[in-house]
Amino acid sequence: MDLVGVRVELPTNTPILLLREQAPNPRLLPIFIGAPEATAIALALEGVEVPRPMTHDLIKVILEHMGLALRRVLVTELRDKTFFAELELGENGDKGETRRVSCRPSDAVAVAVRCGAPIFAAEEVLAGAGYREQRDVDDADSGETQDPDEVVEQFREFIDTVRPEDFES
Repeated sequence: MDLVGVRVELPTNTPILLLREQAPNPRLLPIFIGAPEATAIALALEGVEVPRPMTHDLIKVILEHMGLALRRVLVTELRDKTFFAELELGENGDKGETRRVSCRPSDAVAVAVRCGAPIFAAEEVLAGAGYREQRDVDDADSGETQDPDEVVEQFREFIDTVRPEDFES
């Protein structure tokens, strides 16, 4: 999968992690995520250096100090509207045994971006939640597509205004 980026779903201003299948006529896989994870992914994608390591930076450092490499991230399951993922870890330079650690897809992707690891999604997940991009001529002519800079600005506005209480159930 290619990491398209983090977008903001309008009108709810909910962050979405967007993955695209690496295939002809690819499917998109949108995953709703929290604002802190969206920020962590966006910062890593933009190459922003933070004064103190964030949690995902810390995970990368721990893996390095333990001689482990993040081989890949796999979005494994969609159950009851919740996505599940795994980090596949192995020893540096060793193609042998791997271990998998269950985690949220947003955390998995945030670590993958920092480690340069590939991202995969199970076919069952893509079949259940993926969709093909519809490029309709009428939509393109109507001006309904959003400028990527506008999407980024909307996301920044969301991050600036979001409060912890917004995530309470």
